[in-house]
Amino acid sequence: MRFLLTRSASRADAEDAVQDTFINAYRYLASFDPRWRFRTWIYRIAIRNLARQRRPEWQETDDTLVSDDDPLRNCIEMSERENIWLAAKSLLSEEVYAAMWLRYVEDLSVKEISRALDKSQSWTKVNLLRARRRLTAALNDVPPKKTAQRESYG
Repeated sequence: MRFLLTRSASRADAEDAVQDTFINAYRYLASFDPRWRFRTWIYRIAIRNLARQRRPEWQETDDTLVSDDDPLRNCIEMSERENIWLAAKSLLSEEVYAAMWLRYVEDLSVKEISRALDKSQSWTKVNLLRARRRLTAALNDVPPKKTAQRESYG
């Protein structure tokens, strides 16, 4: 739920995605491959469910994280400047933000993140590194280092 709240237009959308995720997980449990971690499989289902319910006319803003009467929302607003996740959400692409969240909040391995996001392990490692550098630079008011290649983080 926490992961989906950061990616949803509203709390209700996150709750719907959680319900759909568990329904789909139950429905397709027979297709689960035990070689993978169960949580990686669940995250992948959750990401797909949330993507399916998104509408193109939605504009995502910082105030869409959680409802206005939520204590978490009030806490985030009080420390908005110091909150690394709000900075990450505004600086990074959606996929890279998801990779950062899965790594540092949900404590998934690079391999698990790669499977959950349907990306290569190289993509995951490179973008996690670039995202860390970009966040460090932004939080320290230092311009990020430029590389010869186009960076995927935002």
